[in-house]
Amino acid sequence: MISVFDLFKIGIGPSSSHTVGPMVAANLFLVSLLKQAKLTDVTAIEIELYGSLAATGKGHATDTAILLGLLGHKPSTIDTRLTDQYLTPIFSEQQLNLSGEHSVGFDIERDIRWYGDTVLPYHPNAMTICAVLADGTRYQQTYYSVGGGFVINEEDANDPEQDSAAPTIGRIPYPFDSAAELLEQCHLHNLTVSELVLANECHYRHKDEVYAYLDSIWEAMQDCVTRGCENGGILPGGLNVRRRAQALHLQLCAEKDLPATKSDKLAAMDWVDLYALAVNEENANGGNVVTAPTNGAAGIIPAVMHYYRDFIASYSNDGARKFLLNSTAIGSLIKQNASISGAEVGCQGEVGSACAMAASGLAEIMGGDPAKCLNAAEIGIEHNLGLTCDPVGGLVQVPCIERNAMGAVKAINAARLACRGNGEHFVSFDKVVKTMKQTGADMLDNYKETSRGGLAVYADNRIPTVSQGVSVKYSQC
Repeated sequence: MISVFDLFKIGIGPSSSHTVGPMVAANLFLVSLLKQAKLTDVTAIEIELYGSLAATGKGHATDTAILLGLLGHKPSTIDTRLTDQYLTPIFSEQQLNLSGEHSVGFDIERDIRWYGDTVLPYHPNAMTICAVLADGTRYQQTYYSVGGGFVINEEDANDPEQDSAAPTIGRIPYPFDSAAELLEQCHLHNLTVSELVLANECHYRHKDEVYAYLDSIWEAMQDCVTRGCENGGILPGGLNVRRRAQALHLQLCAEKDLPATKSDKLAAMDWVDLYALAVNEENANGGNVVTAPTNGAAGIIPAVMHYYRDFIASYSNDGARKFLLNSTAIGSLIKQNASISGAEVGCQGEVGSACAMAASGLAEIMGGDPAKCLNAAEIGIEHNLGLTCDPVGGLVQVPCIERNAMGAVKAINAARLACRGNGEHFVSFDKVVKTMKQTGADMLDNYKETSRGGLAVYADNRIPTVSQGVSVKYSQC
């Protein structure tokens, strides 16, 4: 099982695989480099990006994320309001201060190379960072950003014993590699999904530490929604997409007590749309978000949790913890048995996975037993099968922002459908995850986060593309 500490991480936008992952990779490279040489021995740094990282990397700020990582910044702690200040010496003075301790000359046009047509064998999201030392030797490492901010190096990728899913929490009391095993464990030990996951987490950490982390994740999600409702303006990147959450929030607040609103049985869905839009606009602007399980789908779980907070009378902070723990089990199964990477299986792996996680978490909160939770998760994925990742202009704006709103509403409906049933469903969760993986394998690369197919090509031929050198800097996040 993948730990909740791995699956839910506080990071920065606009992408967990194209922004958070590359920054993490740069951090890992610095650690690895220091085992081989002194920073003062480094005379130059070279960066190569491959596949999807190159094809949509400029729109996803992959280049600046790596540079920020080499400066020593981390996704969980960086002050996104100061990114322009951090990057100025690189852009204006061509000086890269490694880990804030040693400066080397760095020319962005010369020292970052983009190979969008070259896909390395292990994963479409690949990068190589090389340090040239004073004696002429070259130390380099290749990393793969496999979705959700998870990163592995080439050595681990080539190790048949290495599970590409992510770091795990080792031997746990209630192990499961499939939904069938999860359900069996729950029935055998009379546990809910959240109780089982909590017991596994507590095998290595004290319960207070687990609860504190869950609370921090939920708080970060709520803060993100608040910021998204407060901030307006135009999103960066050249598409001139206007942020809508601020105006929608004001409109909904003004209408909240009107008789027509009170009689509208679907009024809650307007708020769910708002919550999702708020998060993903913050993400598109390069702000702080929670990977849930990715940045591209970061608005779905927070939106459904806000629906629970604001529209279900039984809300409690303990319930929010159960929601996240339950979602962890679903995300863990998807990541281990398929993928949460848009570059690998399309948006079905991002929005589909988040929808399934949110549906299962909500189903438990609504009183659903483990079978109903897995039914809800299956519905969430099944009705996102084949969903392509075709971001216009290589940016996580169109159709990504609205897609989160649709995914959140779909998750709520999936939970309600499942809770009205008896937990039985024609297609099992395991089979639908296997189907998603195969569908992703069959999907053309044009529809897997390369911006070379679908809406990215046909939406508007006047839109600047990454091949025309549009690079995004998130300077006022």
